[in-house]
Amino acid sequence: MSTENNKKNAIAFYKMAYEGNPKKAIEKYVGNEYIQHNPDVKDGKIGFIEYFERMQNEYPNKSIQFVRCIAEGNLVALHTHQTWPGNDQYVTMDFFRFDKTGKVVEHWDAIQQIPEASANDNMMY
Repeated sequence: MSTENNKKNAIAFYKMAYEGNPKKAIEKYVGNEYIQHNPDVKDGKIGFIEYFERMQNEYPNKSIQFVRCIAEGNLVALHTHQTWPGNDQYVTMDFFRFDKTGKVVEHWDAIQQIPEASANDNMMY
């Protein structure tokens, strides 16, 4: 699969799961295995589904903006802005590895809450 297809599929996969349909996201975009590196999410497809279903039930009004999508080879990085209830805002970096058929098979992430004050005038994006 092409790098551009992987970029489109990474965004579609994460958006679908984040907005409340992780089962469909897994069915449509994930390969035979799913290796999870986030310590708050169980490994595998079931762990992914359970986590995102719980997040949808607990925080149905959360939102996500995709700021950047960068790809190299079989890796795609998403730079996002997430807003959660109470106006808690986060910068996230999600990394996905794709198999040869263009399916997601591995995920890493880093999350940082956006502070109320900053030592500089630059945005976090």
